[in-house]
Parts: sequence; structure tokens; C-alpha cells
Amino acid sequence: MLKDFKEFIIRGNALDLAVAVIIGAAFGKIITSLVNDVLMPPIGLLLGKVDFSNLFLNLSGAPYSALSSAKAAGAPTINYGLFLNALVDFIIIALALFLVIRVANRLHRPEPAPAPITKECPYCFSTVAVKATRCPSCTSELKAA
Repeated sequence: MLKDFKEFIIRGNALDLAVAVIIGAAFGKIITSLVNDVLMPPIGLLLGKVDFSNLFLNLSGAPYSALSSAKAAGAPTINYGLFLNALVDFIIIALALFLVIRVANRLHRPEPAPAPITKECPYCFSTVAVKATRCPSCTSELKAA
């Protein structure tokens, strides 16, 4: 079992997957920073100086001026501003992955199908070489390929 595991690790698929997960996590952090620190502040400014990370619904009934004070008090909240930030994160990551996969699919050209080496006799339906002029089974004359 240990030998099989070692072969699996060395084969390369596991290493490729590990690298992809690490790069994906780093990419996710970059996108989160882009959304929270670069994109959402100007959008919030355009919408009347709204801080999306501070938008919440207070379910406790007690007044709280900020999400951090509501969380510190242990009040139940619906953090729809954080959800909007996460939604923008997801859309940007999904768009980036879509573009990468689209480019990869364009670069991957399908291999041409190999030329057939046999054909079927139209009279007896036996398999005949493409270059044959007579069928070896029924001796019918065949058209040249």
C-alpha cells in the first residue's frame, strides 16, 4: 500500500493538483483584496458613500452603528454587505477561469483522424484493403480509392 501511494505521488498528477490548489488559494486572496480594497470602495462612493463590508441587518432589536460592534456584542446579524463582496469575488474568479479555459481550449487542437486502411466490399461486405482492386472473398472488381 505504501508503494502504491509513493507511485501515486511521484506520478505527477498529485503534484500538479497540489500546485493548482496553492496557486488557486493565492489567486483567491488576490481577488478578495481586489474586490474589498479596490473595486468596492469606488462603487460604494458612487452609491452614496456606502461601505459594503458594514452593511447588515440587525436581528436582535438593539441598535448597533457598525457590524463590528454588533458582532462584539454577539448580536445575530445578516451580513448582506459581506455577501455582496463574496459574490463579486466569485464572479471575478469565475470570469478569470472562463477566460483561461477558453484560451486553453483554443490552443488544444484535435488531432486529425488517421486515414482508413480498409474499406468494405460493396458486394459481399467483407473487409478489404483500401488499395485493393479486387475483393479477395468474392473476386469482384472494386473501384480505386
